[in-house]
Amino acid sequence: MKISSFLAVALVLTLSQIASAHKVWLLPSQTSLSGNDPWVTVDAAVSNDLFYFNHFPLRLDNLVITAPDGGSAEAQNPATGKYRSVFDVQLEQEGTYRIALMNQGFFASWVEDGARKRWRGSAASFATEVPTDAENLKVTESVGRIETFVTNGAPSKEALKLTGVGIELVAATHPNDLYAGEKSQFQLLVEGKPAAGLEIEIIRGGTRYRDSQEEIIATTDENGEFTVAFEKPGMYWLSTSSQDEKGKTAQAKNRRLSYAATLEVLPQ
Repeated sequence: MKISSFLAVALVLTLSQIASAHKVWLLPSQTSLSGNDPWVTVDAAVSNDLFYFNHFPLRLDNLVITAPDGGSAEAQNPATGKYRSVFDVQLEQEGTYRIALMNQGFFASWVEDGARKRWRGSAASFATEVPTDAENLKVTESVGRIETFVTNGAPSKEALKLTGVGIELVAATHPNDLYAGEKSQFQLLVEGKPAAGLEIEIIRGGTRYRDSQEEIIATTDENGEFTVAFEKPGMYWLSTSSQDEKGKTAQAKNRRLSYAATLEVLPQ
């Protein structure tokens, strides 16, 4: 599905703003499958606790599912309720699927008749809805990716090819080949280039039932690389963000980038 409405963009930008307080995630029912006619069900939500849907659903307008051959796959049975969205994916091909919400938009603020005005929308609507000569106009571009990975049979890499848009994860250790007690290696890129100095927060699910987040904090080196030693099996949430002054339009001088992924770590 592609960006289709102002509502979708507004929601995306709202989510990016509250991401620091809440967590955005896609949660597959399982990440490694085999056998005849395998399916997965995926929850999509914003929440305080991982992975407990107690706050807001993630809209599916910008959902992109990449099949093992690099083509597109369709979500089945999509629905959005009060606290979560949900959909199924039939894994018709063998290999790894990349399931992602890719969100892009703009938000602006300015002063009009002495009052602060705020706007959110797409690049297409900016020209007609935002007065470019407004007093104290400030425009920020937002690019966010939320994703997870599932594999039918043996892991593959075709669906993991980079797009060169926003922050992307390069998994030297395949994202469906993670085991507790082993070190896993990753790299973060911004628009296809190594992102040095990014801070990554990694949290195992089930936070509702323990006193501490038990977060792992890592920082990318000069090559954008970092290593994680997962101590326990489970579903993990990985998140990072950055800001720069490389907006893609003349109006948007500032840019906000965010990335979140759900990874399953299996027992030995």
